Amino acid sequence: MEKTKEISNFFYGQYFSEGLKITIGCIVPVLVSATLGHFEIGTLISLGALLVGLSDTPGAPSHRRLGMLSTAILCMITYVIIIHVNFSITLTTVVIAALSFLFAMFAIFNARAATVGSMCTLMMLFNVRHELLDTERWLYLLCIATGGAWYMLISMSILRVRPYRIAQQELSESIRQVADYIRLKANFYDPKIDIDNNYLKLIEKQIEVHKHQELVRDILFQSKRSIKDTTKIGRFLTLIFSDIVDLFEQSMTTQYDYNAIKTTYGQHGVLMPFKHVLIKLTHEMDNMAYAINANKMPKPIYQFEHDIERLREAVDKLDKKKVNTIPLKKIIINIRSIVRYIENIYSYSSSKITEIPKEEIDSASQFITRDQIDWKKFRSNLSLDSSVFRHALRMSIVLSGTYLILSLISFNANGIYWTLLTIMVILKPGFGLTQERNLQRLIGTVIGGVIGATIVFTIHDPSIRFVLLIFFFLTAYSLFRVNYIIAVMFMTPYVLIMLSFHGMNTIEMAKERIFDTFLGGVIAFLSNYIIFPNWESVQFRGNMRNLLIANYNYVAQAIKVLDGENLSITAYKLKRKEVYIASANMGSTFQRMLTEPKWRQKYTKEINRFVILNHILSSYSANLLTQVNQADIKTFNKEHVKLLKRILSELEKAITLLPQLADEEIHFKINEDFPSLHDPIESEEESKLITEQLLFLSKISGDLHRVTQELMVRSQEVEKNEKMKLIDG
Repeated sequence: MEKTKEISNFFYGQYFSEGLKITIGCIVPVLVSATLGHFEIGTLISLGALLVGLSDTPGAPSHRRLGMLSTAILCMITYVIIIHVNFSITLTTVVIAALSFLFAMFAIFNARAATVGSMCTLMMLFNVRHELLDTERWLYLLCIATGGAWYMLISMSILRVRPYRIAQQELSESIRQVADYIRLKANFYDPKIDIDNNYLKLIEKQIEVHKHQELVRDILFQSKRSIKDTTKIGRFLTLIFSDIVDLFEQSMTTQYDYNAIKTTYGQHGVLMPFKHVLIKLTHEMDNMAYAINANKMPKPIYQFEHDIERLREAVDKLDKKKVNTIPLKKIIINIRSIVRYIENIYSYSSSKITEIPKEEIDSASQFITRDQIDWKKFRSNLSLDSSVFRHALRMSIVLSGTYLILSLISFNANGIYWTLLTIMVILKPGFGLTQERNLQRLIGTVIGGVIGATIVFTIHDPSIRFVLLIFFFLTAYSLFRVNYIIAVMFMTPYVLIMLSFHGMNTIEMAKERIFDTFLGGVIAFLSNYIIFPNWESVQFRGNMRNLLIANYNYVAQAIKVLDGENLSITAYKLKRKEVYIASANMGSTFQRMLTEPKWRQKYTKEINRFVILNHILSSYSANLLTQVNQADIKTFNKEHVKLLKRILSELEKAITLLPQLADEEIHFKINEDFPSLHDPIESEEESKLITEQLLFLSKISGDLHRVTQELMVRSQEVEKNEKMKLIDG
């Protein structure tokens, strides 16, 4: 049953719908043109639709429209430039170098701009061969433009007819990611789980959660229709998203010293029931995500009262044995809170959505990350200190150099195109990404080549071949963002079947493509080592500083509340969002470091500790701020303020160890105003719990300061030794 639900969820989901949209945009022109006897024209229209379709990445409708329009216009300009110079190897080499550098620099602005740049580079590579007559050039341009316009018509029509469908699909995926995060949290209650390894998986999943939540924000909050209209579906999706973000934070606040919990309670056999209840909660969230994805009203499948009651009874038994059960009771409270968020979401389906007030809806614009095209930012990145600039230089040198050398040795024209295409697709800013994509593309091409050649030689009926062609195309473009190796494995047979309709020797083409892919992969891999290498091991300081500042600002909010300042929900959540973004960036940096060669991994141990400690600090800070916002101010005393001051002081010391960035993303201002509260009263139980929590936060912040200090001392020693080696050399 679960497998059936997973399969149907995929067909309802955004990946399949995007693949289906591109397939319709590309295959229909080929079908119509072939029927009319103009197969080649249909192929060109399909190319235009493909380029614009690949730039139609998830996001707000206005952003998608701008991205597609920019791709269409810039691709046509690129086409006009390249066809006027491709008669000359020298001129083509210069143009490839210039345009590939420019288009790679688009990544400075945002991910959508980077995709537009990639499509323009692809258009340039399609036309590096000089084989068109003057009269054909403009016909080809018209066909490509027609294909782009055709795809835009399909995409915008779907958005017009079903404006909330993309939001539903992305929200569903976001809920599933949060459910996966809670599953990993549940593993901490399993005595057999390695806690440090589980932390790394948790941080990796947090990156995915953040990525999908940002996409949902972009789709929902950039669309005036979903926020300002009182339509039920728009408000419904927005409120669900708001609660899912809060639920995610609640799951983060269930952060404890899991080694201590395992040592204290593991022998009593009470931890596994906690894991089972959390896993049950994730099944409920999966059910909710499936219903939203299927455009249905979500309905609950479980009741959690009895589960929570059984947990409470187990804890009460430990109480009678004189075991300290306060941490377990706090975990139960957090589980209840998560259940309440889930119940809230289910209640929206039967209530009047427009009557439910939410501050986030009124302040939605503040939560949106605005990446505008800023040419000052472009100019400021024209430096070897910029990873994007180094990647753009590498792309320019490798593409133009490969084209020049292969052209001078009279390499096969199709071979030049496939080799350049492989380099463009594989070559990434980071070493690890290039290495991973290289292996995936090679394996996918070899397996796909065997499948494609087998089909062409065993199936001679053109109708069956064409059906298979559509199947391979649809599957490939449905899986590109899910599983790249499988996508390439399906794309290769599509290409070979398409070439067979042109009467080409499929076996030879399969051999050539595998060789060209291998050649392009080797060139891309070596260039990442040799040409302006971009090692994360020398660029981690900026992300470390941003994360420490974000955590400092987050904790400092507790001081503001205790000082009597009325902290709005929006202000609090904006600081929380800064922590999530900075944590995701630091986690991504660490992941990329782990994929670099061993001889470059000089600080892996220290950064691993830093990332885990920061995750613990963020989680405990979220727990603390929840208490500060909900508890009576009288519960807090001078000792608590003193501990908060110590926590902020340790974070401040760690921040000052790291060099300040020229374009620092998060503003850092030292908190100098601390409230005067009453002296501690020993009899207050809740006050003692807050003291314990603050003492632990103080310890973690001190550990962060020390590991940052160790890291900076070690990095200075390594850099000094490397300079000495260069001098001696």
